[in-house]
Amino acid sequence: MNLTYRHLVLCVSVAGVLVNAFDPFTTTVFVGVGAALGRTIYRYFQESCNAEWIAFNATGLHADLELKLFGQHIASRIVLKAVSGFMSNNNPKKPLVLSLHGWTGTGKNLMSKLIAENIYKEGMDSSFVHVFTSELHFPHAQQIETYKSELQRWIKGNITNCAQSMFIFDEMDKMHPGLIDSIKPYLDYYDKLDGVSYRKAIFIFLSNAGGIDIIETALEFWRDGRQREEIQLKDLETSLSLSVFNNKQSGLWHTSLIDKNLVDFFVPFLPLEYKHVVLCAMAEMKAKGTEPDQSVADQVAKDLVYFPKTERVFSVKGCKTVESKLDYYT
Repeated sequence: MNLTYRHLVLCVSVAGVLVNAFDPFTTTVFVGVGAALGRTIYRYFQESCNAEWIAFNATGLHADLELKLFGQHIASRIVLKAVSGFMSNNNPKKPLVLSLHGWTGTGKNLMSKLIAENIYKEGMDSSFVHVFTSELHFPHAQQIETYKSELQRWIKGNITNCAQSMFIFDEMDKMHPGLIDSIKPYLDYYDKLDGVSYRKAIFIFLSNAGGIDIIETALEFWRDGRQREEIQLKDLETSLSLSVFNNKQSGLWHTSLIDKNLVDFFVPFLPLEYKHVVLCAMAEMKAKGTEPDQSVADQVAKDLVYFPKTERVFSVKGCKTVESKLDYYT
């Protein structure tokens, strides 16, 4: 249907005039037509849980990962394959559960955004994408039981509304241990729970937990003179899952999600080097609609703090402060 807003408003106006001009019997007919037209207009402008609004773009995700996410060859490969496989499966056995780990500013939030933008027409603004931040939504430890019941009710209600919903849990390292276990049944291999199927939903956990282990591995490769691109998932996955599971400061501490193997992939995000910060700055300038300037990008990258202190290999804050730095230099 190729209706513009002006056309739709005109149709409604005409229908209203005709309704007022006809006798009661004919009016009933036009009221029915008007109601049907109203539903059409509503569907045209209101986001709906159908292929018009939810359609995975594998090519788009691949291109976005290449052009917008830097220094994350492991994370890009895992996520592209995991999401592509899941979205192409019309009958998945369980929801897709991704746990993204790494130091601040390495791209975990950006990755979530890119996934959403290539599944939902409205991206992160979609009414089917739900973001929970620990310190905002679950701030008080003494209210954990209330949070559990509210979280269960929220997820069940939203998946009932749209099976292909996405739930992003940020700051998992600040979440109260035990809270996330309340949604374990929704992530398990069940056909339905109380008449609701959760198998087409996507759950993404973002956490700094495990970041130290990832950094140590990256530093080990660097000190051995090996390229970071040589680092593989097998070099990190086991130690990462164990580190997260045994970290008392993590919302995934001793969680049954890990114990029962319900997390499909632990996705490591490597610390970023100087060259990656430069690329972030160039990409940010392009996103702002300004011509990328190499000298400005270099200046922004030079101003950041790097570690270890003597070698200055990795950015302490990754690309997190690049945007604000650019505002200063441009």
